[in-house]
Amino acid sequence: MTTDTTSAPNFIRHQIRDEIEGGRDDKIVTRFPPEPNGFLHIGHAKSICLNFGLAEQFGGDCHLRFDDTNPAKEEQAYIDAIKADVEWLGFQWAGEVRFASDYFDQLYAWAQHLIREGKAYVDDLSPDQIREYRGTLTEPGKPSPYRERSVEENLDLLERMRDGEFDEGAKVLRAKIDMASPNINLRDPILYRIRHAQHHQTGDKWKIYPSYDYTHGQSDALEGVTHSICTLEFEDHRPLYEWFLANLPVPCVPRQIEFARLNLAYTLTSKRKLKLLVDKQIVDGWDDPRMPTISGMRRRGYTPASIRKFCEMIGVTRADGGLVDIAMLTHAIRSDLEDNARRAMVVLKPLKVVLTNVPEGHEELYEVPGHPARDDLGLRKVPFTREIFIDHDDFMEEPPKKFFRLAPGKEVRLRNSYVIRCDEVIKDAAGEIEALHCSVDFDTLGKNPEGRKVKGVIHWVSADHGVPMEVRLYDNLFLVEQPDKDKDADFLEHLNPESLMVCQAIGEPSLADATPEARFQFERVGYFCADRHACRDGKRVFNRTVGLKDTWAKVQRQEAQKQAPGQKKG
Repeated sequence: MTTDTTSAPNFIRHQIRDEIEGGRDDKIVTRFPPEPNGFLHIGHAKSICLNFGLAEQFGGDCHLRFDDTNPAKEEQAYIDAIKADVEWLGFQWAGEVRFASDYFDQLYAWAQHLIREGKAYVDDLSPDQIREYRGTLTEPGKPSPYRERSVEENLDLLERMRDGEFDEGAKVLRAKIDMASPNINLRDPILYRIRHAQHHQTGDKWKIYPSYDYTHGQSDALEGVTHSICTLEFEDHRPLYEWFLANLPVPCVPRQIEFARLNLAYTLTSKRKLKLLVDKQIVDGWDDPRMPTISGMRRRGYTPASIRKFCEMIGVTRADGGLVDIAMLTHAIRSDLEDNARRAMVVLKPLKVVLTNVPEGHEELYEVPGHPARDDLGLRKVPFTREIFIDHDDFMEEPPKKFFRLAPGKEVRLRNSYVIRCDEVIKDAAGEIEALHCSVDFDTLGKNPEGRKVKGVIHWVSADHGVPMEVRLYDNLFLVEQPDKDKDADFLEHLNPESLMVCQAIGEPSLADATPEARFQFERVGYFCADRHACRDGKRVFNRTVGLKDTWAKVQRQEAQKQAPGQKKG
């Protein structure tokens, strides 16, 4: 057994450790069992980190299994994306990728077994009638008139269902459990439905498909899974999970353990609603950088390490902790990029500056660290010329008192270069500023000017060597913390109209050949990622991952100071 001492403790780890020490399991086997009907999101990332992390910590295996029981909503593209996401996060499943459809023959044989045991029957009630007969939370259900069919008739009907003799919805196979159970999941749940659909793995072989509840536990048992770890919405399904295991000749009996799902502020994790955003073209596909999908976060510039760190920060509990502050997620990526992202200068809103005392054709080349604390990231070359661009926001004609950037008659330092003074503002016929004429103090390279103090430092880019690029400024897709809190309202009403702003920017030459997904800190601006799709098309497009300011870390420090005993305010 290997132990990851960096893993935060949680109740599942404690339980598994106790079971191993008590001799219940020699080796644990977990699984990550997505349905291939959409892309994985940040909530799935929590489950991936938990299941694969437990297997790693205790020297066990974690399987990747697709619970592919609904071919009408499943696609190979989803399968490929899910596999890529798991690998990108840094995990590797044990053995080959598994599919629930690999076990369809065995599941069908076990359905026949339940019929022979008098524990399953073919029902002719319509879906609406089945719902009506099932009862409510306060009223028991009533038995179907087809519940007492003979074993022979049920076996015959099931076989004819499998062979495609009946229309969709005409019949279902149900378990015979307890129509009066206080747990509605035990009121004769459906095991098989008729679906005349092509399956991405089995083709046209099957005309009936097993339900998720019937498939899930038996697939676990067939794979030797010891711990079936799922979110709390499956807690009421656990008695049914255990009923199947108890009433079928399964090779092993996994234990189901539930934990609280992730609810992240300003975020939706409903696959149905995320698909709606894609289908309505509100976003640019499943990997749009505003989407909470793993592939969307990857395209936005999140790193595998930052997502794993976030999942560790939020922990694993059984208590519904409410909304997780999205600032925790941005703190995780900001901390990662602060340590690892190369630096570069980019001007988002270019304003031309002519340095009037710099000769035409003059050029200096500065060698600047790729990262202030990382020698291994090398040096980058920054050219200085007569004409440069600064950001429009770094100049004001009538600045307030504490505006330490450029203004008429005022000085500012160009990062890694000289101090300049604004001498003249050039305007067009409409009175709009189109350029600044400034002068350079050539005695200030690497040192302060004599006899005066210059407080401001701004970034800049050579006009002769600057690289044109598109910069996409992404923000939260929704304006409210819980966009789907009101079930009767349309969550689309809460869309943020400024979730994407596009700038035609100028960057320093080191960005000319940025590779797909290369990450940078644009100095004084934020953290950005080279868009992987655009780079392949030969375009220069950078997506904002997150800004520079870490408000969550500040709040955490303030809270720690409040709780520290005997600490004086300073």
